[in-house]
Amino acid sequence: MKALSPYSPPPSFSTFLRRRSYPRLLPVHSITVQCAYGPETFSVQNGVGLSRADWQSSCAILASNVVSQQQSADNSAGGGGVGHVASVNGHKTNVENLNLVPIGKISDTYQITKPQPKPLTITDFSPAPMHGEKLRVAYQGVPGAYSEAAAGKAYPNCEAIPCDQFEVAFQAVELWIADRAVLPVENSLGGSIHRNYDLLLRHRLHIVGEVQLPVHHCLLALPGVRKEYLSRVISHPQALAQCELTLTKLGLNVTREAVDDTAGAAEYIAANNLLNTAAIASARAAELYGLQVIAEGIQDDSSNVTRFVMLARDPIIPRTDRPFKTSIVFAHDKGTSALFKVLSAFAFRNISLTKIESRPHRNCPIRLVDDANVGTAKHFEYMFYVDFEASMAETRAQNALAEVQEFTSFLRVLGSYPMDMTPWSPSGGD
Repeated sequence: MKALSPYSPPPSFSTFLRRRSYPRLLPVHSITVQCAYGPETFSVQNGVGLSRADWQSSCAILASNVVSQQQSADNSAGGGGVGHVASVNGHKTNVENLNLVPIGKISDTYQITKPQPKPLTITDFSPAPMHGEKLRVAYQGVPGAYSEAAAGKAYPNCEAIPCDQFEVAFQAVELWIADRAVLPVENSLGGSIHRNYDLLLRHRLHIVGEVQLPVHHCLLALPGVRKEYLSRVISHPQALAQCELTLTKLGLNVTREAVDDTAGAAEYIAANNLLNTAAIASARAAELYGLQVIAEGIQDDSSNVTRFVMLARDPIIPRTDRPFKTSIVFAHDKGTSALFKVLSAFAFRNISLTKIESRPHRNCPIRLVDDANVGTAKHFEYMFYVDFEASMAETRAQNALAEVQEFTSFLRVLGSYPMDMTPWSPSGGD
C-alpha cells in the first residue's frame, strides 16, 4: 500500500506576503543619496532634481530606521545614524533592479489572470511622474482593498499605488514616489485608526481633502466551497468586528483570524487553495482573485462608512466659496481648565467641532502634580486632534486659532480642505 505523503500546511500570512512575486509596478531608476556632516552632495540618475532642503529631509527620513513587518530576519542587520545613511531596513540605498516577475500558476486550481502590482516597500524608489502623466496615489493594502476604491473616488483615473504599510504610503509621497496618499482615519463602527493619527504628527504632509466610502463587506471563498464546510474566516480586525453578529446569524461555527488587510486575506486564500477558509472583503477582491461571493452585505450595520483623508506635500489655498474643514493638533500643560478655554475659543465664534481625539503624548507621557495631602500625582499628557467646520481663509477661524495658541504649548494645522459633500447612502453596494 502506497504511503500517504505528509501534509504540508500553507505558509503563514506574513510569510505569504514575503513570497509574493509580481510584475514590476514602476520603472526602477538608480538613485544614490550621499549625506555627510559637511556640505551635502546628492546625485540623481534619471530622476527629478530636488532642492537641497528636500534632499536633507529625504536623508533624515532614510535614517529613521523604519521597521517593516514583512522584512525577513536575514535583512534586519545594518543601520546608519543621523547624517549618514548606510542602509535602510538592511537594504543598500543604491537600489538595484527588483527582478519582479509576473505571477504564474500557483496551484492546480488557482491562477491570477491579470497580474497585480506589488505593494510598495520602503526600499522602492522611483522619480515622480513628469508633467501630463497620471496622478500617482498611494494607499495601504493590495488591489481590491477599500483604500484602493477610496483612492479612485478621490482621484478618478489616477494610478493607484499599493503600499504594504501606512508608514510607506506617507514616505512614498515625501520621497516623490507618489503625488498623493489616501489613508483611512476613522470608521463609523470601529472608530479612529490611531496609527494614522500618530503618523500625521510624525510626518510633514498636509491634508488636502477627504472622502467618505460606504463599506460593503462580502464573505468570499474558493469556487464550489459551501459555507457549511468552512472552519475559519480571516480578514482585517475591524472587518471581523463589523461582521461578528452576521457571521453568527449565518450559522457559521468558525474561528476568526486577523490579518493585515481585507483584500490580502482574499489573495491568501486563493494563492494557497484553502478550501476550509473564507475571507471578509469586497466584491472587487472576489473578481481579482477568482473567489466566489457566498454572502453579500454581511456588515452588522448598513451605515458602515470609512472616512479617508487625502495627503500631499504642499497644502492647498483655503477658500470661502464652499464648505471647508480644518484639522489641527495641539498640546497643553495646564490641565483640564486649559482644554475648556481652547474649546471655548471655537464655541464663542460659532464654529462647530466635528471631531476631537486625544492621544498620549509620546515625548512627554507623564505629568507630575504635587499634592500636599496625597503626595505626587501622575497624569497622562495628551495630544488633541480637532476637526472643525471653517476655512482658514475665514477671519473667525484665524482668530480662534490665535486664541488657542495662547493656551497651548504646541499647535499645528494639519490642513484646511474642502469637505466631502457627495450624497451618502447606506452601503448596499459598491
